[in-house]
Formats: sequence, C-alpha cells, structure tokens
Amino acid sequence: MKRRARIILSKLRRLFPDAKIALNYRTPWELLVAVQLSAQCTDKKVNEITPALFRKYRKLDDYVRANPREFEKDIRQCGFFRAKTRNILAAAKHIEKAYAGKLPRTMEEMVRVPGIGRKSANVILGNAYGVVEGIAVDTHVMRLSHVLGLSNERTPEKIERDLMAIIPKKDWFKATYLIIEYGRKYCPARPHNHTRCPLTPVLAKFGH
Repeated sequence: MKRRARIILSKLRRLFPDAKIALNYRTPWELLVAVQLSAQCTDKKVNEITPALFRKYRKLDDYVRANPREFEKDIRQCGFFRAKTRNILAAAKHIEKAYAGKLPRTMEEMVRVPGIGRKSANVILGNAYGVVEGIAVDTHVMRLSHVLGLSNERTPEKIERDLMAIIPKKDWFKATYLIIEYGRKYCPARPHNHTRCPLTPVLAKFGH
C-alpha cells in the first residue's frame, strides 16, 4: 500500500506541481474565516465573498464586536450563514480571550475553537504556520481515497489514519492539495469516463 501511495503521489506531483490551497487570505485569522465559510460551499464562491468581507472586518476585534444580524447578511451567499456566523464570531471571542488574539499553533488547541474540527485545523495549521499534524480529509480526499484504493474506511478520521500510515509525513501537507486538484480537474464526483483519468493506467497495474 505504501508503494501504491508513493507512485500515485509521484504522478500527481507531475500533474500539479503548484498544487496549493485555493482560498484567498492574508492573515491566519482570515484563513480561519475562509475555511469556515467554505463548509458546503465552493472555494470559488468563498473567494467572491471574502474581498468585501475582509475590507469591512479588518482585524479580529472587528469580528469580536460584529453585529450577528449584519454579519449574516455579509456572508449570506455562502449558505448556512446563520451557523457560520455563530461559529466565526464565537471563534473570534474564544481566540481573543484564550489566546490573546493570536491563533493557536497546535491541533489540541485548534480543535477547541468553535466551528473548527480536525480537517479545518489541519488546513489552518499547515497553511498559516507550516505545522503539520495530520492530513486534511475533505470530501474530495474522502471520495478519491476510495477511488485510488488508498482506504476502504468511511469516516474522515479513519481515512486520515489510513493515509498517515502509508504516506510519508513530509508529504502529508501536499497530499491533500494534490488529491483535491486531481478530483477537480480529472476525476469529479459526477459520472464520467474513468478511462480518461490519468491515474487509471497506474491503478490498473495494481489490479484496481
């Protein structure tokens, strides 16, 4: 299985040498906001919303003092805006109170922030601080872990454990974005001709 993962990642690196997070942000806090907004929403839509949002709310304190009803209107286009408003504004208050306004740098602390689970924490820690404690398993990574024969598990936590066991730690951070790019460009969730997917010949060698 480690050999399979190594060959797949090698191919993906050649396909996507510049694979990286698609969300736009300037600071660790803005990254957290963008990540929360991206739940069940496309990165493209989030990137359409955040320029105006980040001009209006320039620093953490602006979120701490934000009017929830007004904030809901500001992010309405990204869906689930009430829950996202609750989480983002609660996260701002939590970070101000518990961490003096600075995002924490450990998984243990990050998952205590309202609205932040392990997947989001992996994304934020890796991109904001270069801290890699796991592999971010989003819907693309979940689905393609099955398609590529890297895991048979059904929950993000178990899939992450499988991937961490077969992918070298130095590749954990990059693996997420390589797999996401592959899903977006070649192997989407909608029905399509898998024979045209670049990894299909590679998988055939493994009998998958």
